[in-house]
Amino acid sequence: MREATETAATRADCVADSAGGLTFHISDWVRPEPGSYDDWSGALVLMRRGAGPADDAEVRLPLGPTADGRLQAALPGTVALPEGRWDVFVAYGEQEPRRLVPGLHDLRSLVDRRPGPSTSPLSVRIPYATKHGNLSLRTWRRVPHAEAGEIRLEDGAMAVSGRLYRVEDPAGWLDGAVAEARCRRDRDRVCTAPVTADGATFSFTLDYARLAEGWGGGADLWDLWLRPADGTAPVRLGRILDDIADKKEIFTYPVRTVDAPHGTAAARPYYTVDNDLSVRVADPD
Repeated sequence: MREATETAATRADCVADSAGGLTFHISDWVRPEPGSYDDWSGALVLMRRGAGPADDAEVRLPLGPTADGRLQAALPGTVALPEGRWDVFVAYGEQEPRRLVPGLHDLRSLVDRRPGPSTSPLSVRIPYATKHGNLSLRTWRRVPHAEAGEIRLEDGAMAVSGRLYRVEDPAGWLDGAVAEARCRRDRDRVCTAPVTADGATFSFTLDYARLAEGWGGGADLWDLWLRPADGTAPVRLGRILDDIADKKEIFTYPVRTVDAPHGTAAARPYYTVDNDLSVRVADPD
């Protein structure tokens, strides 16, 4: 378990671009001797957690010198990384890869990112520090993508706005679409709400009382989707177009109580560990 047992002092600075690419700068890595930059065989190594033997579990990015003497590796937005968490290492030749720790991160281009029109998969990579202080990446690759925006809490309901990306005709896709809440505990329980659209932007209001109709105590978790009217696959609603890798503990929303047949329930929206939008209906305590 490298994450728990290895120590690493080598730091990597990360610079993000608006197209989903990342550049890594390593300033305190000591090159093995003998050698020169002409025969350098170092690499930045990305390893995906939980990947199986048949999965794309490793990506190696060549390291090269910069004018200021540092080493640099580029991860373009066009390089396809499956969704997940990727641990970041540095390696030389056949040596065992060594864990990196975070340096300075320039993620300004990710704040309020607005991707241009395209039907290619949307790539998002956000560097972050693990609980052990190591450098990792949280990645998403989605097409289409429904980005959640403002969430307003009204009397007994939540009003959600957002924007649809990576479809050829967003307005046509959203025409007649519905928001769909699916209960994880009982797949037969599905609640829908009409979607109002203006071009690629959308909004809908979800009534908490409808989610609580079949609640019988404990916790019901509802995942939110957008379903188009043409019968094509629905799209999970999430929030990934910014610089926050884990939103669950940062984007928190007040609890609202709602009367249900079983008693009083407490409802609130939240983001999952994958930054997807869901609603929790549970006991008030």
